Amino acid sequence: MVDAVTLRPAVRADENATGAAARQAPASLALDNLRGVVIFVVVAFHAVSAYLGSLPNHPYNFEQPPYLWRAFPIVDGHRWFGFDVFCAWQDVCLMCLMFFLSALFARPSMERKGTGNYLRDRLLRLGIPWAFGVVVMMPVAAYPVYRVGASDPGIAAYVQHYLALPFVPNGPMWFLWQLLAITVLASALNAFAPRFVDRLARISAQAEERPFRYFLGLTAAALTAYVPMALLFTPMAWANSGPVAVQFCRPLLYAVVYLAGLGMGARGLNRGLFAPKAKLAEHWKRWLAGGLAGYALWIGFMAWSMTNPHALWLQIAAAVSFALACISGCFGAFAVALRFGARRSPILSSASRNAFGMYVLHYPFVIWMQYALLGSALFAIAKGAMVFAVALLCSWGLSIAFRANPITSFLIGGERRAFGRAGRSRLAASETDCRPARAAR
Repeated sequence: MVDAVTLRPAVRADENATGAAARQAPASLALDNLRGVVIFVVVAFHAVSAYLGSLPNHPYNFEQPPYLWRAFPIVDGHRWFGFDVFCAWQDVCLMCLMFFLSALFARPSMERKGTGNYLRDRLLRLGIPWAFGVVVMMPVAAYPVYRVGASDPGIAAYVQHYLALPFVPNGPMWFLWQLLAITVLASALNAFAPRFVDRLARISAQAEERPFRYFLGLTAAALTAYVPMALLFTPMAWANSGPVAVQFCRPLLYAVVYLAGLGMGARGLNRGLFAPKAKLAEHWKRWLAGGLAGYALWIGFMAWSMTNPHALWLQIAAAVSFALACISGCFGAFAVALRFGARRSPILSSASRNAFGMYVLHYPFVIWMQYALLGSALFAIAKGAMVFAVALLCSWGLSIAFRANPITSFLIGGERRAFGRAGRSRLAASETDCRPARAAR
């Protein structure tokens, strides 16, 4: 999950710094805590993916199309349908939430660094971890998948079969390259169409007093971006060409929510949805209920459309309800985070700092642990909990170790260390205020 997944809503000041630079605004702290929660949910999603009630009774073949093991690497005989409900929710709203959060500090960073320097920094901080994940982490993660049905489980045979695949497995790394692509788009808009970004900022500022009106506008944009693509390509179609994986129906939707985050953060968190007196947190129960209702609506139409695949109106209804559930789920998460998350938590603080590294590193631990438990008679819930705990703790600890080393930190999107304490304090102040120079004019 990336700097802001990259989900980086706040950069903290040095512990010994004083003044405003050392303090986070409540909204910034709430979003920072939300980032920590998000990485927990991502690891949990992958941890329980082997125990879904909807999976077949046999593992997917490593070498035969359509290579469905890319989505469900390990298939365990112990299942629980509750995991299906949880994973469906994650698939609906969590990815949009990650793209939204990733954009919040993009415009202020462009203003501070300059668009060219910002883009170069993004290319390094997203591109290197993506390459590391694809080249190193994914081959390690895929080995147990091969061993499940292999006649020759040796490493040499595995390497031969892995290289013979007509694609390079991406796993969770698809998010990094798509975020990088959208970041390039945002940088181009800031460089060549700054008035467009300013207009996004003005529209976003109105969400402070009229969050429902902003919600309706963003939902309309999401429907326009998603529904035609879902009808054209179907909601489940994926393509994996070389080292790039993409779900055809969603890139435009992700671009819409990223641009929403770009506009929301353009003038700082003191305006818009996250303003100190914004009405979003005040009515958090309504927004949470709306998010749950949107998800339930999508579940109903999606299940109905799968039993009637030739009914066009059902396909449209499922696509419309999906886009609605995505946006309403994001608003529900923001409202709850702003209402209850503006408190310092050592656990969430550490998880937030290490979220990027945990995202890049957790997948092999998940797959190997699921593989190790295949022969166990434990219930699905117990297995899922064990996989989650091991993957979370191992990836968390490894991320901390990677970040402590100036060389390995770049493999997981680590920050540059060329500035001292004073530099860190100034950076924290600029990120916490999040006010670009032109907003003050």
